Parts: sequence; structure tokens; C-alpha cells
Amino acid sequence: MQLSVVVPCHNEEHGLRRLIQRLSEVLPGISTSFEVILVDDGSADGTLIEMRRLAAQHGWICYIALSRNFGKEAAMLAGLGRVTGDAVAIMDADLQHPPELLADMVPLLASGFDQVVARRTRDGDPLVRRVSSRFYYRLMDRLADVRIQDGIGDFRVLSRRAADALLSLPESNRFSKGLFAWIGFDTATVDYPNVAERTDGTSRWTMRKLFNYGIDGVLSFNSKPLRLVMHFGAFVAMVAFMYVVWELIRTAFYGSTTPGYVTLISAVIGIGGLQLLVLGVIGEYLGRIYCETKRRPHFMVKEAGGPTLKVNVA
Repeated sequence: MQLSVVVPCHNEEHGLRRLIQRLSEVLPGISTSFEVILVDDGSADGTLIEMRRLAAQHGWICYIALSRNFGKEAAMLAGLGRVTGDAVAIMDADLQHPPELLADMVPLLASGFDQVVARRTRDGDPLVRRVSSRFYYRLMDRLADVRIQDGIGDFRVLSRRAADALLSLPESNRFSKGLFAWIGFDTATVDYPNVAERTDGTSRWTMRKLFNYGIDGVLSFNSKPLRLVMHFGAFVAMVAFMYVVWELIRTAFYGSTTPGYVTLISAVIGIGGLQLLVLGVIGEYLGRIYCETKRRPHFMVKEAGGPTLKVNVA
């Protein structure tokens, strides 16, 4: 079994050599034939220079440099389009995905699984992060059409047919966790403790980016938010109708009264806020449809190097 390892990279100049050192120790014990595809996602530091150096030193390393920062989803897609192996591993470059775990993951493909997923335990995470993560994934279970487990990310090993199935999905708005779940196939899970720390730099996942990523997950695989907005609108309309009936009955028995200022302002602000919320949800879906209709390529390649490297541009 030939093993291909896809590593998306963004500003990982100082950590790449350490990653390749770890992989060079692990991969020979897993497969006699392997390759590593490094994908530079528009890094602003010397990541591409380091990739060139590593590819020149090791015959089993290829690299692809995208023309700008297209995002991790596009970088993964670029790497998957290059692989030649029967098994494909996807992992981060910062060593928070321990390469040694591949020795437990890859053999499971021979047991009939098409996906072997590494699931990070929440041990050691701050309480706020654990609670918010569990709430988010429970919300996803209720809203999304596919099931996404807590602690599961992009660190996984795919069979050739699972990788081909992923490449066959043409959408531009890609949410990898959902896509991996959507293609299905028999899946095994390998747990690993949350002990690995970044070897260099700091995480680029700010609270704003995490929040937007969460919105992408909720909207990418269902239209239930639109249904929920419709239900909520019907509920508000029903409450308003009941209020009108109440006012009519009160007027019939007690005579006409001057409407309250607080009631009027509350109704105007409440309904106005609801309308903005509804427009925002509809706008998100329309924006995604607009992006899909453009049919632009997922990424553009600036440079590629390595043994017999062939790159699919989209």
C-alpha cells in the first residue's frame, strides 16, 4: 500500500523541518512506499523557500504553492488532487496532529474501513471551551443532515475511493468536516489525548474566525435555519394576533384606552430585529448560491515541485 500524506501549510517556515523529521521516522515503519505533499497556502514568510529546500533533500517530498491564501479547504483539495497513493492521510503542519498516530490509523484501512479518523479528547481544555464545543456539536446534530462528532477534525486517513469521492464534490463553499461525513463509507475512530502543543507561533483561529466557521458548518449542510425562521415568524404573528384579540376584548368591556409608549416601541424594535435576522439568514444562503454560480476554480497554482509532480488546477 502506497501512502500519501497531504499537509496544508500557512506561515509554517520554522516548523516544517521538525515535521519532516518526525514523518521520516514514522512513515518507513508504516509503508515501504510513501510520499508527502506540502501545500503552501499563500504564506507570507519563508514557507515556500523551506519547501523547496526539503523537496531537494528528500525524494519523497513534493510541494505545491498556491498563488495566494485560498484557505485550508482549498489547500487540502490541491493536495488531494496530486496524491498517487492507495491511502491518503491529511494532517496539519504544526504537529498538533501527532504523526506517530498514523501507525495506528493506516492499518485499519486493511480491515475494510475507508476512513480512519483521529478524535482529540477534550482533556485539559478550559471549561468554557469544553462547554461551548459540546453545545455547538449538539446543535449541529439537530440542524445538519450529517452527524459530526465532537473532537473530530481534518486529521484522518482515507482510502483511494473515499479520496476520489471527496474530489468529485464540486461545491465552492466547502466545509470539510461535513464533506467527510457526507461521503459516508465505513469509518473507524482513533482517540488521542489533547497533549500536543504548537511547536512554533500561535494559533490563527481567533474567536471571530471560529464563530464564522461555526456558521459555515450550520448553513452548509441543511436549510433548516430557513425553516426555523419561518416557524419563528409564524409564532410572532400568532402572538401579535392574540394581542390584537386581547385589545379588542378589553376595549369592548372597558372602553378605548391610549396605547402605551413602551408597548409600541417594544413591538417596533422586536419586529424590526426579527426582520433583520430573517434577511440575514436568507442573505447567507443567497450569497452561497451566488458564489456557486460563478464556477471559479477552487485555487490557482503558482509553483509546484517534486518528483513527477502533476497538479490539477481546480
